Amino acid sequence: MSNAKVNNVSAEKAYQLMSENKNLLILDVRTQEEYESGHIPGAKLIPVQVLSARINELAEYQTNPILVYCASGGRSPKAVNCLLANSFTEIYHLDRGISCWKYELTR
Repeated sequence: MSNAKVNNVSAEKAYQLMSENKNLLILDVRTQEEYESGHIPGAKLIPVQVLSARINELAEYQTNPILVYCASGGRSPKAVNCLLANSFTEIYHLDRGISCWKYELTR
């Protein structure tokens, strides 16, 4: 059994992770168009539909913490499962996606 861990995090917790961890990879799994309309600063875009085919692009981050998000939390669990299947060990899932990020951090 893998010792991977997945944590669902709020936007506030995600922001805290970003400020405290310079090795954090932020993975946006939305479409190119969604990404261009606004994304978390520093995020790497790999749409969930092509993540398994492009997983080798993330190999160097396998032991780094990864924050995964989509628009509202519907697609990102598929990305989390793909990361788990490829032996990534420290995964943070932005609960309710970037829509929650925008809402919580702009109040």
